[in-house]
Amino acid sequence: MSFIKEFKQFAMRGNVLDMAVGIIIGGAFGKIVSSFVADVIMPPIGVLLGGVDFSSLKLTIKEAVMNDAGGIANPAVTINYGVFINTVIDFIIIAFAIFMVIKAMNNLKKKEEAAPAPPPAPSNEEKLLTEIRDLLKK
Repeated sequence: MSFIKEFKQFAMRGNVLDMAVGIIIGGAFGKIVSSFVADVIMPPIGVLLGGVDFSSLKLTIKEAVMNDAGGIANPAVTINYGVFINTVIDFIIIAFAIFMVIKAMNNLKKKEEAAPAPPPAPSNEEKLLTEIRDLLKK
């Protein structure tokens, strides 16, 4: 089998296409969650903590150096821990959402497995034997 045919067979498998769709939807979901955290969750938390905007929280290691014209010669060196806090909250929300989806899927799967299969219908021979038995009892 040639390399191209083998790759085509691999790429056209259902699992690869499902994975690609999942990655695309996951990326879009990540953007939605990031916006939800940054625009909906963090502002009230910032207000509760005294008007703090988490995305602007940073620790300055070295101040910016200005040149003679008033421009920035060397930008400030900072540790942006507020952005890190937002990212951690994003991760927690995404992980929780995925957990809930997987839990729901597992519950559905358990219900399918827990439901007993109906007993198989009796064969024609068994039906005839049952009729004969019933007739003999009479």
